[in-house]
Amino acid sequence: MIRYLPVVLELVLLVFCLLDCVQTPADRVRNLPKLAWILLIVVLPVVGGVAWLVAGRPARVPQRPEVWYSATPGFPEHERPTGWAGAERGRVDERVAQEQARVDADFDAAVRRARARNPEPPTGAPGA
Repeated sequence: MIRYLPVVLELVLLVFCLLDCVQTPADRVRNLPKLAWILLIVVLPVVGGVAWLVAGRPARVPQRPEVWYSATPGFPEHERPTGWAGAERGRVDERVAQEQARVDADFDAAVRRARARNPEPPTGAPGA
């Protein structure tokens, strides 16, 4: 079984390099024309395969990781996706402002009612 290992490795190298060479765009192949690399890999499987991996395969350009750089953690506000168009967003902002004004008025009325029932603040309370 171990006696067949070099043959299997040679076959794997041949298939890998041949497929890689065939799938590589012709303008990205280095040092020789694409057809010359294919012939070299097929005629001299070990030497041609190693030569393809070292000198013919396109140089890998390291991919820049897509990282969000922001002063705040999470999603930067100016890049936050929204489903609203500009005019609709304005209407939503108006509705939010109206709702906030209503909530503020309700809170102020509740504070006035509480002070009318108990005019003196408890001892130790802020503002006492």
